[in-house]
Amino acid sequence: MEILMPEPQIYVERTLAIIKPDIIDKEEEIEDLILRSGFHITQKRKLQLSPEQCSNFYAEQFGKVFFPNLTAYMSSGPIVAMVLARNRAVAYWKELLGPSNSLRARITHATSLRALYGTDELRNGLHGSLSISSAEKEIRFMFPEAILEPIPTGQRARDYLNLYVKPTLLAGLTALCKEKPADPM
Repeated sequence: MEILMPEPQIYVERTLAIIKPDIIDKEEEIEDLILRSGFHITQKRKLQLSPEQCSNFYAEQFGKVFFPNLTAYMSSGPIVAMVLARNRAVAYWKELLGPSNSLRARITHATSLRALYGTDELRNGLHGSLSISSAEKEIRFMFPEAILEPIPTGQRARDYLNLYVKPTLLAGLTALCKEKPADPM
C-alpha cells in the first residue's frame, strides 16, 4: 500500500536590511551577526541615495517633523542594502534590530543591533522592513531587477510557459533551423 504524502513546502520570507551611513564602517561585523542569526544574504549592494531617492523611499513618513532630517541623514553617505532571507525573516530581523529609538533600545533591548550601533532615534544605525508587503516594496526600490514572485507551479506554470516561453523558444529554434550551421556542435 502506497501512502501519498504532500510535498513539503519550504516558505522563505525576505526582508530588506540597510546599514545606514554613520555605521558603514561596521559592515563586516554586522554582516557576521546577520549570518550567525540564521539569515542568508541573497542580494547586497552599496550605494548612495540622493535626497530625492530618500524622499521616495521614506514617502510614508512625509509630513512628519523628522522627515527632512531623515532624508538628509540617509543621503549623507553610502549605505549597504541587503535582502535577507529565512523563515519569518521580517519578524526575526525586527527582533534583532530592537526598538527604532536607540536610546530606548539600550534600556529595553541591550543586545539588539540598534542598542549596539545606534546613536539616537534618528541615527539608529539600521533599517528593517515593517511587514512582508513593505519588504517587497522596499526590495523592489533598492533592487529593481529582483524577482520576488513565487515560482509558479501546476496550471499557472503551464500558462506561463505557453504565453511567454514557448513562443520565444519556437522563434529561436525556427531561426536556428533556417541558418543551417555547417558544424552544429
